[in-house]
Amino acid sequence: MKTQVAIIGSGPAGLMLGHLLRQAGIDAVIIERQTQEHVLSRIRAGVLETVTTDILDELDIAARMHAEGLPHAGFNLAYDERLVRIDMRALVGADVMVYGQTELTKDLIDAAPARGLEIIWEAADVALHDVTGDAPAVTYIKDGMEKRVEARFIAGCDGFHGPSRQAIPESQGASYEKVYPFGWLGILSDVPPCNHELIYANHEHGFALASMRSPTRSRYYIQVPLTDKVEDWPDERLWDELCLRLPPEAASHVTRGPALEKSIAPLRSFVFEPMRYGSLFLAGDAAHIVPPTGAKGLNLAASDVRYLSRAMIAWFKSNDSEAIEAYSQKALARVWKSERFSWQLTMLMHRFPTDSAFDRRVQIAELDYIASSEAAQKTVAENYVGLPL
Repeated sequence: MKTQVAIIGSGPAGLMLGHLLRQAGIDAVIIERQTQEHVLSRIRAGVLETVTTDILDELDIAARMHAEGLPHAGFNLAYDERLVRIDMRALVGADVMVYGQTELTKDLIDAAPARGLEIIWEAADVALHDVTGDAPAVTYIKDGMEKRVEARFIAGCDGFHGPSRQAIPESQGASYEKVYPFGWLGILSDVPPCNHELIYANHEHGFALASMRSPTRSRYYIQVPLTDKVEDWPDERLWDELCLRLPPEAASHVTRGPALEKSIAPLRSFVFEPMRYGSLFLAGDAAHIVPPTGAKGLNLAASDVRYLSRAMIAWFKSNDSEAIEAYSQKALARVWKSERFSWQLTMLMHRFPTDSAFDRRVQIAELDYIASSEAAQKTVAENYVGLPL
């Protein structure tokens, strides 16, 4: 098979990129090692910045998001039983959209056939070849036979553990990583949210987050040690601990219900540089991971795709290589600013095993400052809604 762009990975980054290229008349094929059912079963975040919603609008795939998504004009920071609302709309004139990543992925997959975007599911043993030249290729095993896709460019949108980043020699890149000494225990339940906006809570027992996927489906998280197992946390214990960590007014509105999904996710910050190696371009989690505290993972993937799609379209349509050459540097500038914000919010809202009494007092002083300063709130709001492209 021959195509112009071979995309590895059918997460939001790969799907959005494929749609944008096909909309511009550029041939693209997506190669995915998992089944479609598996991809749609993954529970992920759901706070979308304008950069993400704008792409869906541009692709004319946003109808369900606008019908079922929840626009949020603010969010809350909680500590010492106080609730500090960050009014994003008033401070920076922007909202975010709460819409589950699983739903966004489903919309993109459902729209693929009409746009002529081919997705190859269950492609095993994916490997990249000749990525430093002008005719790279991707091979994979399907139905017991080796298949080959030849392309002009390869887009590695295959996540942290995928083969794309592994195709770049260690001598040609650098990794920057911070692993956090805790995880997030999450529960998804068909119960109404305890608050109409997200609450990020700092408590002496650790962090908690009250969020939602719809008016009838809630997503809650609590910080737990990495040594904990899901089995250590029966539903009732989790609900009890959540209500303890949330401010009293929010806790009084928590509706308990059985878990639809419960899991523990480790937290890390990770960046790989550069995001280009020859004819191979990295986007999304293949190049960077952020802790979920700042709701940046999916949105950073979208900004990567925005830069990369425009660069590839200019190259194919106008033989203009300027944006292609600048892609890595431009994408990384935004990545590092988002990494900074996610790290900063994680440090502010979580309890670390090594924290001293001094560290705790500094946390409270910072939260007090944010609570009392419009300038500080504006900085938080500007970063949360997403910095300009």
